[in-house]
Amino acid sequence: MKESNQQRAKKILKPYREQIDDLDNQILKLLGTRFGVVRKVAKIKIKHDLPSFLHNRVEEVRDRCVAMGKKYGIDPQFIYVLYSAIIYQSCATEDGIRAKLKKK
Repeated sequence: MKESNQQRAKKILKPYREQIDDLDNQILKLLGTRFGVVRKVAKIKIKHDLPSFLHNRVEEVRDRCVAMGKKYGIDPQFIYVLYSAIIYQSCATEDGIRAKLKKK
């Protein structure tokens, strides 16, 4: 029986897919660590009555990451969108913590 393109691709690409899966695991672990820091920052911002969203910091983070992404050959628009999503979720996380603490 002749091997299908799908089966052939799976066999040929297996070591690369394993590398990608390992890298995805590392990325997710780092994102988990990042959001752990975000939760700590949220408590500090609440304590000092600072807003979740600080425009200058958002621009600083995106600009730095876009520049770093360019060094690694990553499309700047992709990095901008990616970090916009990460920052949006960070602010939402901070707002969620703020809301929970207000209920207490």
